[in-house]
Amino acid sequence: MSQTIKKSDSDIKQYVLRELNWDTRVDETEVGVEVDRGTVTLTGTVTSWAKKMAAQEAAHRVIGVQDVANQVQVRWPGSPGRTDTEVARAVRQSLEWDVFVPEERIQSTVSEGFVTLEGNVDYWSQREDAERSVRNLAGVRGVTNKIEIKPSMVNPTDVRRSIEGALERHAEREAKRINLDIRDGRVILSGKVRSWAEKETVVGAAKGTPGVRLVDDQIKIEPYAA
Repeated sequence: MSQTIKKSDSDIKQYVLRELNWDTRVDETEVGVEVDRGTVTLTGTVTSWAKKMAAQEAAHRVIGVQDVANQVQVRWPGSPGRTDTEVARAVRQSLEWDVFVPEERIQSTVSEGFVTLEGNVDYWSQREDAERSVRNLAGVRGVTNKIEIKPSMVNPTDVRRSIEGALERHAEREAKRINLDIRDGRVILSGKVRSWAEKETVVGAAKGTPGVRLVDDQIKIEPYAA
């Protein structure tokens, strides 16, 4: 069986730059890339929070990238852009139109383009859906997600079975390498995977499980592990 050759920092940098160039959501000329021992630092200035997050996601997709420090700044070019009132109205409308979000249980605050979400939902996935629905809006410079998961009386054994079942369906190889520790609705994940995509599959399986209030992700990425 052939063994994967570990990429150098200069190789990783070139792959990240190519990934940024490939991603149509990002203007690669706006984003600087530095790599030190597999850790990617992104710098530069973009015109929206969505572009900042897209650059981060693009870097994470590259094999060999272990961590990303996103230091990209969000600034509106020329004109001040939308007022906070306009952004707040757009946030409410976006939450209302998203069928996966219980918008009536979520409140938002907008200050200088930075959105804070508060309230409570039943599932961790709903918390993420709420943030995702507003982060791409024009005028949003950042999102702080303070939405809480409503406490639920769930048997820890049932939660463990649900998570393990999801892992077997979506990530059979990873399931054998992942450790689960469940405490009062809090799931602690540990173990090793080979890529960010595999890690996202494992974490996503936990977040989508009823009864999970919080996911503590301690999974390590080791791209060249056997």
